[in-house]
Amino acid sequence: MNARDLIDGARARLSAAGAPREALGELVVPRRILGIARAPRIERRSSAWHLGVLLLTDDAVLATGEIVRARQEARRGYTAESQRQRSELAFAARRGGFAEGETVHVGWRTLSVDTPDAPLAPHEGIPSIRWSGAGALMPLQAYLDERVALLLDPPAGA
Repeated sequence: MNARDLIDGARARLSAAGAPREALGELVVPRRILGIARAPRIERRSSAWHLGVLLLTDDAVLATGEIVRARQEARRGYTAESQRQRSELAFAARRGGFAEGETVHVGWRTLSVDTPDAPLAPHEGIPSIRWSGAGALMPLQAYLDERVALLLDPPAGA
């Protein structure tokens, strides 16, 4: 089977089972008004099934970017700049209209299924995926089977 057929099969299983989807958002920085900057916000674009390093929509395959939970702004002390930036994204999601605690994917990108496009790549003629930056390639079929099973029947406490 080719990668497109495997992904279409996973999409069909998720759709038939009514699997939960997560929001896809895009960071929008509003233009200044009278020289005054306005706070950025994350606007809803779509939704997708989250399968590890992949996001499946009804008609596309996306690579994950950052994942945040929307939350209200609050005064906090930060020990790291990266922590401050993640909090700003969470605040931007809330300003964009996402519900408190809702999971939002930001910075995702569309993947080409028909040509090698990281993390998707053929390996010895078998559609494969690199599931982490340092991880080895894994057959795409096994990866999708595992991720679909986890999404449809998550472990207790997940």
